[in-house]
Amino acid sequence: MKKVLFSALLAMTFATANAQEPNIPRGMFGGQQKIDVKFDAYTAAPQGFDQERAGIAKGTVKLIEYQSESVGTTRKANVYLPPKYDAKKKYSVLYLLHGIGGDENEWYKDGGVPNIIMDNLYADGKVADMIVVMPNGRAQKDDSRAGGMGSFRAFGEFDKDLIGSLIPYIEKNFSVYADKDHRAIAGLSMGGGQSLNFGLGHMDVFAYVGGFSSAPNTMRAAQLIPDVEKVKKENKLLWMVCGGADGLMNNSAQLKAFCDEKGVPCTLIEYPNEGHNFVVWKYGLYNFAQLIFK
Repeated sequence: MKKVLFSALLAMTFATANAQEPNIPRGMFGGQQKIDVKFDAYTAAPQGFDQERAGIAKGTVKLIEYQSESVGTTRKANVYLPPKYDAKKKYSVLYLLHGIGGDENEWYKDGGVPNIIMDNLYADGKVADMIVVMPNGRAQKDDSRAGGMGSFRAFGEFDKDLIGSLIPYIEKNFSVYADKDHRAIAGLSMGGGQSLNFGLGHMDVFAYVGGFSSAPNTMRAAQLIPDVEKVKKENKLLWMVCGGADGLMNNSAQLKAFCDEKGVPCTLIEYPNEGHNFVVWKYGLYNFAQLIFK
Protein backbone atom coordinates (compact mmCIF):
# COMPACT_ATOMS: atom_id res chain seq x y z
CA MET A 1 0.00 0.00 0.00
CA LYS A 2 2.84 2.39 0.82
CA LYS A 3 4.35 2.09 -2.65
CA VAL A 4 0.96 2.56 -4.30
CA LEU A 5 0.34 5.76 -2.37
CA PHE A 6 3.86 6.98 -3.02
CA SER A 7 3.50 6.30 -6.72
CA ALA A 8 0.22 8.21 -6.87
CA LEU A 9 1.75 11.15 -5.06
CA LEU A 10 4.75 11.26 -7.35
CA ALA A 11 2.61 10.98 -10.46
CA MET A 12 0.77 14.13 -9.40
CA THR A 13 3.88 15.91 -8.21
CA PHE A 14 5.88 15.35 -11.37
CA ALA A 15 3.20 16.42 -13.81
CA THR A 16 5.57 19.09 -15.13
CA ALA A 17 9.18 18.92 -16.19
CA ASN A 18 10.15 21.43 -13.51
CA ALA A 19 8.66 19.49 -10.61
CA GLN A 20 10.68 19.27 -7.40
CA GLU A 21 10.90 16.53 -4.82
CA PRO A 22 7.57 16.17 -2.99
CA ASN A 23 7.34 16.99 0.68
CA ILE A 24 6.09 13.81 2.39
CA PRO A 25 4.55 14.65 5.79
CA ARG A 26 5.03 12.27 8.71
CA GLY A 27 1.98 10.10 9.04
CA MET A 28 0.99 10.26 5.37
CA PHE A 29 1.38 6.49 5.22
CA GLY A 30 -0.73 5.99 8.31
CA GLY A 31 -1.20 2.30 7.72
CA GLN A 32 2.43 1.45 8.35
CA GLN A 33 3.66 0.92 11.86
CA LYS A 34 6.38 3.25 13.04
CA ILE A 35 9.69 1.47 13.49
CA ASP A 36 11.26 2.08 16.87
CA VAL A 37 14.95 2.71 16.39
CA LYS A 38 17.77 4.32 18.30
CA PHE A 39 18.85 7.41 16.40
CA ASP A 40 22.38 8.68 16.49
CA ALA A 41 23.02 12.09 18.00
CA TYR A 42 22.06 15.12 15.94
CA THR A 43 24.54 17.99 15.98
CA ALA A 44 23.55 21.12 14.08
CA ALA A 45 25.76 22.20 11.22
CA PRO A 46 27.51 25.55 11.84
CA GLN A 47 25.78 28.67 10.62
CA GLY A 48 26.87 29.55 7.10
CA PHE A 49 28.07 26.07 6.12
CA ASP A 50 26.00 26.37 2.93
CA GLN A 51 26.62 30.06 2.24
CA GLU A 52 29.21 31.37 -0.20
CA ARG A 53 32.21 32.84 1.57
CA ALA A 54 34.50 35.57 0.32
CA GLY A 55 38.25 35.25 0.50
CA ILE A 56 38.51 31.48 0.02
CA ALA A 57 39.61 29.42 -2.97
CA LYS A 58 36.72 28.19 -5.09
CA GLY A 59 36.26 24.95 -6.97
CA THR A 60 34.64 24.60 -10.37
CA VAL A 61 31.75 22.58 -11.78
CA LYS A 62 32.21 21.05 -15.22
CA LEU A 63 29.43 19.52 -17.33
CA ILE A 64 30.71 16.36 -19.02
CA GLU A 65 29.21 14.02 -21.61
CA TYR A 66 29.95 10.31 -21.82
CA GLN A 67 28.80 7.41 -23.94
CA SER A 68 26.62 4.94 -22.05
CA GLU A 69 26.88 1.36 -23.25
CA SER A 70 23.88 0.15 -21.25
CA VAL A 71 21.57 2.99 -22.35
CA GLY A 72 22.99 3.33 -25.84
CA THR A 73 23.22 7.10 -25.90
CA THR A 74 25.34 10.05 -24.78
CA ARG A 75 24.59 11.11 -21.21
CA LYS A 76 25.53 14.06 -18.99
CA ALA A 77 26.91 14.59 -15.51
CA ASN A 78 28.20 17.53 -13.50
CA VAL A 79 31.63 17.18 -11.92
CA TYR A 80 32.80 19.34 -9.02
CA LEU A 81 36.56 19.86 -9.04
CA PRO A 82 37.99 21.19 -5.78
CA PRO A 83 39.99 24.40 -5.43
CA LYS A 84 43.40 24.12 -7.10
CA TYR A 85 42.55 20.80 -8.71
CA ASP A 86 45.87 19.33 -9.82
CA ALA A 87 46.03 16.66 -12.53
CA LYS A 88 49.35 15.52 -11.08
CA LYS A 89 47.60 14.43 -7.87
CA LYS A 90 45.12 11.61 -7.31
CA TYR A 91 41.64 12.29 -5.93
CA SER A 92 38.89 10.14 -4.43
CA VAL A 93 35.40 10.29 -5.95
CA LEU A 94 31.97 10.84 -4.39
CA TYR A 95 29.08 9.94 -6.69
CA LEU A 96 26.16 12.13 -5.56
CA LEU A 97 22.70 11.14 -6.80
CA HIS A 98 19.50 13.19 -7.23
CA GLY A 99 15.83 12.42 -6.53
CA ILE A 100 13.04 11.29 -8.83
CA GLY A 101 12.11 14.89 -9.67
CA GLY A 102 15.62 15.88 -10.68
CA ASP A 103 18.50 15.20 -13.02
CA GLU A 104 22.24 15.92 -13.11
CA ASN A 105 21.44 19.55 -12.23
CA GLU A 106 19.26 19.03 -9.16
CA TRP A 107 21.99 19.16 -6.55
CA TYR A 108 23.91 21.91 -8.29
CA LYS A 109 21.10 24.21 -9.46
CA ASP A 110 18.00 23.40 -7.40
CA GLY A 111 19.19 24.33 -3.93
CA GLY A 112 21.79 21.76 -2.88
CA VAL A 113 24.79 24.08 -3.41
CA PRO A 114 27.30 21.19 -3.25
CA ASN A 115 30.05 23.38 -4.69
CA ILE A 116 29.60 25.96 -1.91
CA ILE A 117 29.44 23.31 0.82
CA MET A 118 32.55 21.61 -0.50
CA ASP A 119 34.44 24.90 -0.99
CA ASN A 120 33.78 25.80 2.65
CA LEU A 121 34.83 22.37 3.86
CA TYR A 122 38.06 22.60 1.87
CA ALA A 123 38.75 26.06 3.24
CA ASP A 124 38.35 24.72 6.78
CA GLY A 125 40.50 21.65 6.10
CA LYS A 126 37.64 19.27 6.95
CA VAL A 127 37.58 16.99 3.88
CA ALA A 128 39.94 14.66 2.09
CA ASP A 129 40.87 15.43 -1.50
CA MET A 130 37.95 14.40 -3.70
CA ILE A 131 35.89 15.29 -6.72
CA VAL A 132 32.09 15.04 -6.70
CA VAL A 133 30.25 13.53 -9.66
CA MET A 134 26.55 14.36 -10.05
CA PRO A 135 25.07 12.14 -12.77
CA ASN A 136 21.58 11.66 -14.16
CA GLY A 137 20.30 8.58 -12.34
CA ARG A 138 17.49 7.99 -14.83
CA ALA A 139 19.13 5.42 -17.12
CA GLN A 140 17.06 5.70 -20.27
CA LYS A 141 17.40 7.50 -23.60
CA ASP A 142 14.86 10.17 -22.67
CA ASP A 143 16.33 11.01 -19.28
CA SER A 144 14.57 14.34 -18.85
CA ARG A 145 12.67 15.24 -15.69
CA ALA A 146 9.40 14.93 -17.58
CA GLY A 147 9.64 11.15 -17.29
CA GLY A 148 8.30 11.15 -13.71
CA MET A 149 7.09 7.74 -12.52
CA GLY A 150 7.41 6.43 -16.06
CA SER A 151 11.16 6.27 -15.46
CA PHE A 152 10.99 4.38 -12.17
CA ARG A 153 12.51 1.27 -13.74
CA ALA A 154 15.31 3.34 -15.28
CA PHE A 155 16.40 4.44 -11.80
CA GLY A 156 16.67 0.81 -10.75
CA GLU A 157 18.92 0.01 -13.70
CA PHE A 158 21.26 2.97 -13.29
CA ASP A 159 23.96 0.82 -11.68
CA LYS A 160 24.70 -0.69 -15.10
CA ASP A 161 25.37 2.75 -16.55
CA LEU A 162 27.17 4.00 -13.45
CA ILE A 163 29.54 1.06 -13.08
CA GLY A 164 29.82 0.09 -16.73
CA SER A 165 30.28 3.51 -18.34
CA LEU A 166 30.38 6.55 -16.04
CA ILE A 167 32.99 5.33 -13.56
CA PRO A 168 35.36 4.21 -16.36
CA TYR A 169 34.89 7.61 -18.04
CA ILE A 170 35.69 9.49 -14.83
CA GLU A 171 38.76 7.36 -14.19
CA LYS A 172 40.00 7.90 -17.74
CA ASN A 173 39.42 11.65 -17.89
CA PHE A 174 40.16 12.84 -14.35
CA SER A 175 43.08 12.24 -12.03
CA VAL A 176 41.34 9.89 -9.59
CA TYR A 177 42.02 6.64 -7.81
CA ALA A 178 40.47 3.54 -9.36
CA ASP A 179 39.74 1.35 -6.35
CA LYS A 180 36.78 0.88 -3.99
CA ASP A 181 38.49 2.48 -1.01
CA HIS A 182 38.47 5.78 -2.90
CA ARG A 183 34.84 5.65 -4.09
CA ALA A 184 31.72 6.72 -2.20
CA ILE A 185 28.08 6.92 -3.21
CA ALA A 186 25.28 8.95 -1.62
CA GLY A 187 22.05 10.57 -2.69
CA LEU A 188 18.76 12.19 -1.77
CA SER A 189 15.31 10.54 -1.84
CA MET A 190 15.24 8.24 -4.89
CA GLY A 191 19.00 8.74 -5.12
CA GLY A 192 19.30 7.75 -1.48
CA GLY A 193 17.56 4.47 -2.20
CA GLN A 194 19.79 3.96 -5.24
CA SER A 195 22.88 4.63 -3.15
CA LEU A 196 21.91 2.07 -0.52
CA ASN A 197 20.93 -0.49 -3.14
CA PHE A 198 23.97 -0.01 -5.37
CA GLY A 199 26.51 0.75 -2.67
CA LEU A 200 25.71 -2.28 -0.54
CA GLY A 201 25.03 -4.37 -3.63
CA HIS A 202 28.45 -3.56 -5.10
CA MET A 203 30.83 -3.44 -2.16
CA ASP A 204 33.62 -4.32 -4.58
CA VAL A 205 33.02 -0.88 -6.14
CA PHE A 206 32.03 1.40 -3.21
CA ALA A 207 33.40 1.43 0.33
CA TYR A 208 31.30 4.36 1.63
CA VAL A 209 27.49 4.55 1.35
CA GLY A 210 25.09 7.34 2.31
CA GLY A 211 21.32 7.73 2.10
CA PHE A 212 19.57 11.06 2.69
CA SER A 213 15.78 10.71 3.17
CA SER A 214 15.84 7.51 1.15
CA ALA A 215 12.69 6.74 -0.85
CA PRO A 216 10.61 3.51 -1.09
CA ASN A 217 12.90 2.18 -3.82
CA THR A 218 15.20 1.25 -0.93
CA MET A 219 15.41 -2.53 -0.67
CA ARG A 220 14.49 -4.22 2.59
CA ALA A 221 17.39 -4.68 4.99
CA ALA A 222 17.68 -8.45 4.54
CA GLN A 223 18.02 -7.91 0.78
CA LEU A 224 20.56 -5.15 1.19
CA ILE A 225 22.62 -7.15 3.66
CA PRO A 226 22.29 -10.88 2.93
CA ASP A 227 25.80 -11.47 4.29
CA VAL A 228 26.27 -9.60 7.56
CA GLU A 229 29.90 -10.55 8.02
CA LYS A 230 30.80 -9.38 4.53
CA VAL A 231 29.34 -5.95 5.21
CA LYS A 232 31.18 -5.71 8.51
CA LYS A 233 34.42 -6.53 6.72
CA GLU A 234 34.10 -4.55 3.49
CA ASN A 235 31.90 -1.49 4.12
CA LYS A 236 33.77 1.44 5.67
CA LEU A 237 30.75 3.68 6.29
CA LEU A 238 26.97 3.29 6.20
CA TRP A 239 25.48 6.68 7.05
CA MET A 240 21.90 8.01 6.82
CA VAL A 241 19.85 11.06 7.74
CA CYS A 242 16.14 11.78 7.43
CA GLY A 243 13.85 14.56 8.61
CA GLY A 244 11.82 13.89 11.74
CA ALA A 245 8.67 15.07 9.93
CA ASP A 246 9.40 13.07 6.77
CA GLY A 247 6.87 10.34 5.99
CA LEU A 248 9.65 8.27 4.43
CA MET A 249 11.61 7.79 7.66
CA ASN A 250 10.78 4.08 7.83
CA ASN A 251 12.85 3.36 4.73
CA SER A 252 15.95 4.34 6.68
CA ALA A 253 14.74 3.13 10.09
CA GLN A 254 14.17 -0.44 8.93
CA LEU A 255 17.79 -0.67 7.81
CA LYS A 256 19.11 0.95 10.98
CA ALA A 257 17.08 -1.45 13.17
CA PHE A 258 18.40 -4.44 11.22
CA CYS A 259 22.00 -3.23 11.48
CA ASP A 260 21.70 -2.62 15.22
CA GLU A 261 20.29 -6.12 15.71
CA LYS A 262 23.07 -7.73 13.66
CA GLY A 263 25.90 -5.59 14.98
CA VAL A 264 26.59 -3.83 11.66
CA PRO A 265 27.99 -0.31 12.13
CA CYS A 266 25.36 2.11 10.83
CA THR A 267 24.43 5.72 11.51
CA LEU A 268 20.92 7.20 11.26
CA ILE A 269 20.35 10.79 12.30
CA GLU A 270 16.87 12.26 12.71
CA TYR A 271 16.94 15.89 11.62
CA PRO A 272 14.57 17.64 14.05
CA ASN A 273 11.19 18.76 12.71
CA GLU A 274 12.19 18.77 9.04
CA GLY A 275 10.46 17.13 6.10
CA HIS A 276 11.64 15.98 2.68
CA ASN A 277 13.83 18.89 1.62
CA PHE A 278 17.25 20.34 0.97
CA VAL A 279 17.64 21.46 4.57
CA VAL A 280 18.14 17.79 5.42
CA TRP A 281 20.05 16.87 2.25
CA LYS A 282 22.59 19.70 2.54
CA TYR A 283 23.16 18.65 6.14
CA GLY A 284 23.68 15.12 4.87
CA LEU A 285 26.31 16.15 2.33
CA TYR A 286 28.07 18.40 4.84
CA ASN A 287 28.48 15.56 7.33
CA PHE A 288 28.96 12.63 4.96
CA ALA A 289 31.73 14.41 3.04
CA GLN A 290 33.74 14.88 6.24
CA LEU A 291 33.63 11.18 7.11
CA ILE A 292 34.73 9.57 3.85
CA PHE A 293 38.20 8.74 2.55
CA LYS A 294 39.84 9.12 5.94
